[in-house]
Amino acid sequence: MRVHVVSDVHGNAGDLARAGEGADALICLGDLVLFLDYADHGRGIFPDLFGAENATRLVELRTARRFDEARDLGRRLWAGLDVDRDTAIEAAVRRQYAELFAAFPTPTYATYGNVDIPRLWTDFAGPGTTVLDGQRIELGGLTVGFVGGGLRTPMRTPYEISDEEYAAKVEALGEVDILCSHIPPDVPELTYDTVARRFERGSRALLDAIRRTRPRHALFGHVHQPLARRMRIGSTECVNVGHFASTGKPFALEW
Repeated sequence: MRVHVVSDVHGNAGDLARAGEGADALICLGDLVLFLDYADHGRGIFPDLFGAENATRLVELRTARRFDEARDLGRRLWAGLDVDRDTAIEAAVRRQYAELFAAFPTPTYATYGNVDIPRLWTDFAGPGTTVLDGQRIELGGLTVGFVGGGLRTPMRTPYEISDEEYAAKVEALGEVDILCSHIPPDVPELTYDTVARRFERGSRALLDAIRRTRPRHALFGHVHQPLARRMRIGSTECVNVGHFASTGKPFALEW
């Protein structure tokens, strides 16, 4: 069995259409939407609406952890538009989802990232794409569990939930052979982004589940430039499958 795994697609539909080549299945760990590209400030929903100069300013404020000022900038910019904020964002996200879901091979098993909008996925997921969140499947004789979304942060991205709600989804999986999530377990080496120079939120519930149930693999994304891309926790191989938006290459898992 060969499975390709991607995460943090962020609008890269071209490479996504090729990500399943040579594999029996594709797993996607979320963050399909590109709202703002921190490497190229001219790409994404935000610069499309407000220009690259304002996007650069927003990145600078967020990187400096000046989140209140970043939100003030956003409010001023949105107030200057003639269109409702939610309406404009949803229309842009729908355009991206139409292209990205069309690129998924069959079969694809996908869960949400923190920047995704779960309620829209049912409008785009075709019969070859199975969406899972707090659920498990059998794949090639192994049990694979999926936990989508992220934990609450000052960034206030669309799919952030409480620690308690997240832990309940992890608990619902029970014992699995492969644990798939968007965010990593709460380990400093896995949550620190070396370029953004900050810790992202990792899940203590995921870490506890790994120690308790000892899956073969724990796969995740979310942290684009982690201090450590993989490490072993007990007998579990933990792997950040990579920032697919920039690499265009899936992580391959065989058994």
